[in-house]
Amino acid sequence: MDHAADIPDVFDPRVYAAGVPHERYRLLRDRHPVAWQPEPEIAGWPAGPGFWAVTRHADVVHVLRDHRTYSSWLGATQIRDPDPADLPFLRRTMLNQDPPEHGRLRRLVARAFTPARVDAFAGRVRERARTLLATARDTAEDGAADLVRTVTDEYALLNLTDLLGVPPADRALLLEWTVRVIGYQDPDDAPAPLLGPDGTPLNPRSPALLGEMFAYARELAAHKRDHPGDDVMTALATAGLDPAELEMFFFLLTVAGNDTVRSAAPGGLLALAGAPDEYRRLAAGDVPVERAVDELLRVHPPVLSFRRSAATDHELAGQPVRAGDKVVVLHASANHDDRVFTDPGRLDLGRTPNPHVSFGDGPHVCLGAHFARLQLRILYEEWCAAMPVPELAGQPKRLVSNFINGITRLPLRVSGPAG
Repeated sequence: MDHAADIPDVFDPRVYAAGVPHERYRLLRDRHPVAWQPEPEIAGWPAGPGFWAVTRHADVVHVLRDHRTYSSWLGATQIRDPDPADLPFLRRTMLNQDPPEHGRLRRLVARAFTPARVDAFAGRVRERARTLLATARDTAEDGAADLVRTVTDEYALLNLTDLLGVPPADRALLLEWTVRVIGYQDPDDAPAPLLGPDGTPLNPRSPALLGEMFAYARELAAHKRDHPGDDVMTALATAGLDPAELEMFFFLLTVAGNDTVRSAAPGGLLALAGAPDEYRRLAAGDVPVERAVDELLRVHPPVLSFRRSAATDHELAGQPVRAGDKVVVLHASANHDDRVFTDPGRLDLGRTPNPHVSFGDGPHVCLGAHFARLQLRILYEEWCAAMPVPELAGQPKRLVSNFINGITRLPLRVSGPAG
């Protein structure tokens, strides 16, 4: 298919290193709400057939809710096509399944991931936020600290490992696996790619590269059956999942569960640093913190895009789409659609209603959204209680990725009276 000259590129991961391309998204929403995007070869990753980029809020929600037309199973959920030999393996995770199979697995897992179990960890989460923020403040050089390395990476990881029941000695493994799977497009954030026999990079989600994680999941589940605790892995180990389902859910939790907060927390602090008056409203208690969390998620969604595959020939926003075409929803674009959000470029911590799609929509809406919101709420509360008004002390650095809206460096002022 031809790529019209006035259709901006929103595929190239390098575009996102400079920030979410909101002006490009606006042009697409206004002129080409379902726009064809080529997939050229980039940094050694082979070219692909291209995809439809969906940018308007209403169309994004429609795609996410209509699993019969827009399948997660046909081609999985990443923009790049997986190796066909890997597809059966990827379909073991509920992220890459359609109802009714998806619903069976989600119901089993939801029994382990109850709000009551999540809420029981709130005290530990709060103590961790206080400790990490105090350490960042007390060890700061010239009154500044990189919040990613001193607070948010560890905060997200340790909260998740508490919930899962991962022993302290094993926690660094989870971060290593997350970086390999999420950061593979970033030349600075990712480990050196492992190459296949033909010299091309192996997909970090392929069976060959996930074997270590799966072996660990089996060992941990066996340990939990013999030594049960009040944690998610104990519940999963006895939930009736078959071994492959348990392995894939451990993978999903380890990566998605860690990186959601790992991306959203510094993104929220960066947004607050850019809007000190809004921060003061939050610190003064003039806006409910739960509402502020959702507005910060709207302006900095942790996930930028998800892919579906068209199951039938149809039209979307007047654009003919053929069966088999890739259809990619752009969450950050939908969250800035002025058809839904008044003055979407402005941070309004009291915004209501706020139908953002940062946790998705439809059958695949994020299972861990409650835990993510709890962690973000507590982190912002503890910042307001003990830290100064967020102020940049250097240039942030963003992850080179068209999938995760990551921040890899966030220098902030941490010395001074609570603001």
